[in-house]
Amino acid sequence: MTSSNTQGRGQAVKSAARTTQNETLTAAGRAGFVARGVVYVLIGALALQIALSSSDGESADRQGALAQVAEQPFGKVMLWAMVVGFASMALWRGTRAVLTRGPQRKAGSRVLDGGRAVFYAFVCWTTAVYAAGGGQGSSGNAQSQDWTASALKLSYGQVLVGAGGCLLIGVGGVLAVRAAMRSFLRQLDTGSMSRRTKQVVTALGVGGGVARGVVFAAAGVFVLVAAVRFDPDEAKGVDATLRSFTQTPAGPWLLVAVAIGLILFGVFSFASARWRRL
Repeated sequence: MTSSNTQGRGQAVKSAARTTQNETLTAAGRAGFVARGVVYVLIGALALQIALSSSDGESADRQGALAQVAEQPFGKVMLWAMVVGFASMALWRGTRAVLTRGPQRKAGSRVLDGGRAVFYAFVCWTTAVYAAGGGQGSSGNAQSQDWTASALKLSYGQVLVGAGGCLLIGVGGVLAVRAAMRSFLRQLDTGSMSRRTKQVVTALGVGGGVARGVVFAAAGVFVLVAAVRFDPDEAKGVDATLRSFTQTPAGPWLLVAVAIGLILFGVFSFASARWRRL
């Protein structure tokens, strides 16, 4: 009897520990989606400002978004809250890559989550440096050109840069197609949504996801051009990529459409924080 009671208590402790771990990781994932949403809404708003104004304004990228946050009341507190959010997203993605089991967790999914964990860890670090007073440093456009120039100096650097551009184009295409096909609905708890809420969230996911994919693909095209021409100045960051949309036959209206799409994706991230199956 004593042995059974001891075993039962041990199982109860393990079960409680697993529950606590799951709740912690769920909270981390939701915080991460909120932080991502803030950044995309601000980037979209900055891009919209560029499209509708003759002035350059802030850069329409992550650094510009952080500058906007810093200018708000309690901006420093908000920046550190975003640091926590990005750290939480990195933790959640990393845990999914390493610990999560099941038939759906194939090697490709684990690698993808691992890559996202590294990306969000980098975003967390750069946001923390900014919040601590480290300043913006080089613009996103200058960083893209510097990285491209360094890569082109390597053996087979032109091939590597070209492959990177093709990868970005492919990622952008996949993001846009998956958004258009509404694949994201499988990751959401749509059963707890009302019919109207599901329609709104679906519209946010489709419009936002397609716009996000277009930006990735466009950035990839510029990287590919930089490789073909062996010219790092052809590479562009998010800000310059978005500004390039104003140079198309559609003029600033294409940038307006993409900017609105990025805002929609930011709002969709907030919805993911609420209804994503974590």
